[in-house]
Amino acid sequence: MPTFNPNNVLMQDAVNGKVPSEQGTLVLKEFMTQSAITKLAKYEEMKKPEKKFTYLASGPGAYWVGEGEKIQTSKATWLEAKMVSKKLGVIIPVTKEFLRYTITDFFTQMRPAISEAFAIKFDQAALFGIDSPFGAGVSVYEKVKASKHTVALDSSGNLYDELNAVVALVEDADKDVDGFTTTRRFRQKLRGTKDGNGLPIFNDAKGGATQQALGLPIGYVDSKSWDYTKAVMLAADWNYTRYGIPQGMEYKISEDATLSTVVDEDGKPINLYERDMVALRVTQQVGFMTLTDDAFAALTPAQTKPQPPKA
Repeated sequence: MPTFNPNNVLMQDAVNGKVPSEQGTLVLKEFMTQSAITKLAKYEEMKKPEKKFTYLASGPGAYWVGEGEKIQTSKATWLEAKMVSKKLGVIIPVTKEFLRYTITDFFTQMRPAISEAFAIKFDQAALFGIDSPFGAGVSVYEKVKASKHTVALDSSGNLYDELNAVVALVEDADKDVDGFTTTRRFRQKLRGTKDGNGLPIFNDAKGGATQQALGLPIGYVDSKSWDYTKAVMLAADWNYTRYGIPQGMEYKISEDATLSTVVDEDGKPINLYERDMVALRVTQQVGFMTLTDDAFAALTPAQTKPQPPKA
């Protein structure tokens, strides 16, 4: 029998199934490039929707030993964590002409839209707990609130001192900040800030290098993923965040569904049959978790100062 080749199959002949491995890999790479969490957090390999693993919470202690004395024993503290993946999905309405594409060509066209939608939704949940399926208190900002590791931005202050104070909050917990995350609209503020010696704290990307502030890499988030009312910049020891992707992408195409989350010019749900359109649904399993409270800190928006009463 001939081998299945997605290059030879038109979409109308294969309305559901698994995304071709090559295209799925490319979508995944783009997703991981666009998501701040996948760039900063530690990847945990998952072969099933649920994974238990142990991590080193504190190392063993050492002791001074006199001549002939017994060496005291101590043990490292290992904790067990469980990461559960959740289904991430996107529905994209397209014209019926897309059905004439082969599977491979179709996903080549749809790849940017799929990867962007996945990255935005995943970062929203992981960073701020927005529509998060991972449970309460798991997101980075919720850990910041639990530890009270916040420094308020002062429009008249020095951003260098404020970021230094943010990093110090994590260091006080005996952890090392290894990266920041923010949006590109905050880059102007970083670019214009200098340290006490008049040197810029921001290093632009050159020769493929990652942009840095205070010598630490910055992972940029799509503005749609960010909650500006809660933070303008997040800092973390990202070894205490984990993510996993246990399952390849699957798709289904519908020609007669009604999309209740998208409305037309009259404010009514889009009926695909009436508009001679189709909708592509793609799903992907993704896991995320944080391992401690004190590895995260935030630079929060400037506080509004009360105005003195008028005379």
